[in-house]
Amino acid sequence: MSLKSLFAARDMTQGAPWQRILEFSVPMLLGNIAQQLYNTADSVIVGIYVGDNALAAVGSAMPILNLLLALFVGIATGAGIVISQSFGARDREGLSKAIGNCITLAAIATVVIMVVGPLITRPMLRMLDTPDSIMDWCADYLNIYFIGIVGFFFYNMLSGVLRGLGDSVSALGFLLLAAILNVILDLVFVAFFQMGVPGVSLATAIAQAISAIFCFRKIMKMSEHFDLNRSTVKLDGNMAMRIIRIGVPSGITQAIMACAGMVVQTLTNSMGEMVIAANVIIMRVDGFAMMPNFSFGQAMSVYTGQNVGARKYDRVTAGVKQGSVIAVGCSAAITCILLFANKFLFGIFTDTQALIDLASRMMTIMAVGYLGVAVTQVLGGVMRGAGDTLTPMWISIISTIALRVPVAYIIAHFTASPEWPHGHPFALSSSLLISWVLGAVMSSVAFAAGKWKTKMMDIL
Repeated sequence: MSLKSLFAARDMTQGAPWQRILEFSVPMLLGNIAQQLYNTADSVIVGIYVGDNALAAVGSAMPILNLLLALFVGIATGAGIVISQSFGARDREGLSKAIGNCITLAAIATVVIMVVGPLITRPMLRMLDTPDSIMDWCADYLNIYFIGIVGFFFYNMLSGVLRGLGDSVSALGFLLLAAILNVILDLVFVAFFQMGVPGVSLATAIAQAISAIFCFRKIMKMSEHFDLNRSTVKLDGNMAMRIIRIGVPSGITQAIMACAGMVVQTLTNSMGEMVIAANVIIMRVDGFAMMPNFSFGQAMSVYTGQNVGARKYDRVTAGVKQGSVIAVGCSAAITCILLFANKFLFGIFTDTQALIDLASRMMTIMAVGYLGVAVTQVLGGVMRGAGDTLTPMWISIISTIALRVPVAYIIAHFTASPEWPHGHPFALSSSLLISWVLGAVMSSVAFAAGKWKTKMMDIL
């Protein structure tokens, strides 16, 4: 493969399915790792150069950001699916309208958040009982982020366009650029100009805006596949609704998972500082362990979308089998690492042996669940790529809200003891394991039921 073709639109309707899936997944995986590092840079730098309260301010602001931006990230996911379907169908007119409407929707969302965001920042912070000592820093961080939200929206939407066209490498490159630039600007604004927490959000806004500009320039160089003009940018009701209809369930899924995490966090907090610390380092390791699963899920959405658009349904079936083998195999390797090397990994974060031992026991319980997540992500990716985004959404709602949250509290109730008056910490990891395994079972049943095949036949 030439260097030029590496950064070009990729036709996933030709060649061995496993090869196309891997070519797309690896850059996605690297991008997700970069995103994880990107997201932690603000906290690390502000904690070092400003202090613990500043670190707490950035951390306290994140749940609000995640909730407000989840819906838009979902719409960007829907945009990628619609574009992959049109690209696979060689539908130049449909692809042109899809890309043009993505740009218009991003512009509309930008205006809405820039106006609404600063108005609701402080009321939401008070609703979450944010301490007065960090209230101003939290508000400043969020307000600057919302005012500079244009970069975030356009980067996510335009990188979704690139991935829909099969070009995950360019999206990775621009994300790496943003991550590096973000760290540099963090150091300049926080360490040199001593701007504190506002400097962190300003750095992020600038870095995202620059990455969005590069994404747009790259898309304009791919005009052999589509037309971008005043006509295609004009909001088309049918196309816009198609993007939103496919994307909103994904956004709702992310928002629900964020809410469920906040509810379980309340239980975690009640168990004491040792459990809170153990959960923090587990989630840091978990963040990286989950990345291959999420990457394969996204790859399967684009792969399925292109082949559905091209009406190559046999390739979808072959892709499911080969993609599942790759994803489960990768997850099995990660599970082995987590089972046999978790103490070493946790030792990177702390030298407190009691904390390492507790985190190790909790991780041992949940490690096998990553195999279930692999199955859920691959099958969910196929269903979304075929146009059935509601089924994965309902599976996520059931597995997180109806299963994980109540199971965690029930196990905690029945394991309460003088040592653990609010329940044993194993309630947290056990509830995750149960929700992941049952999520995989529900995904398998829903996939076999075949509603996604009906959606697939109705496309285009």
